[in-house]
Amino acid sequence: MATVQKGKIDTQKRQLRDSLWPDVRADKLWDRKTSVGWLSVPRAMPLLLRAMDALAPKGKPVAATYLDLWCRTYDNSFVVASNPFEMAFCSGFSGERGRHTWIARIRQLEELGFILIEPGPSGPVNYVLLKNPFHVMRRYIDEDKLPSQVANALRARMTEVGATDLDHK
Repeated sequence: MATVQKGKIDTQKRQLRDSLWPDVRADKLWDRKTSVGWLSVPRAMPLLLRAMDALAPKGKPVAATYLDLWCRTYDNSFVVASNPFEMAFCSGFSGERGRHTWIARIRQLEELGFILIEPGPSGPVNYVLLKNPFHVMRRYIDEDKLPSQVANALRARMTEVGATDLDHK
């Protein structure tokens, strides 16, 4: 999407927001340009996460684990998993089995092709590399292994936002 078009859309959305909530000051909203703690997230991330869960074994969702990994990158697709107990907790797993369940979900994400893992001083999952999830998803779509409803929703969202990562290169 051209920068001029993005600027126009941003201005229109901001005007509509301000007309709907005129009493809410801009400094009460989180602005990635003035606040820290932000990262890049694909606009289709909710559909990617749903698709990942559809591909995972029934009753063993991986989306929360993947999202936590994504939120720990610095736009470099690399995570140092130095505190697996904390990461397990952030992924929704706690208690005695939390770390073991987290490792199982990490291994499932690797089997599905979304990440690569390497051991290190913090255990069997110490270093994680996140692959482009759209490229992985493209393979599942091509092999007809993703439910068509999810695949079609993902295609539609990618077209809507102008992303071409699902396209064949």
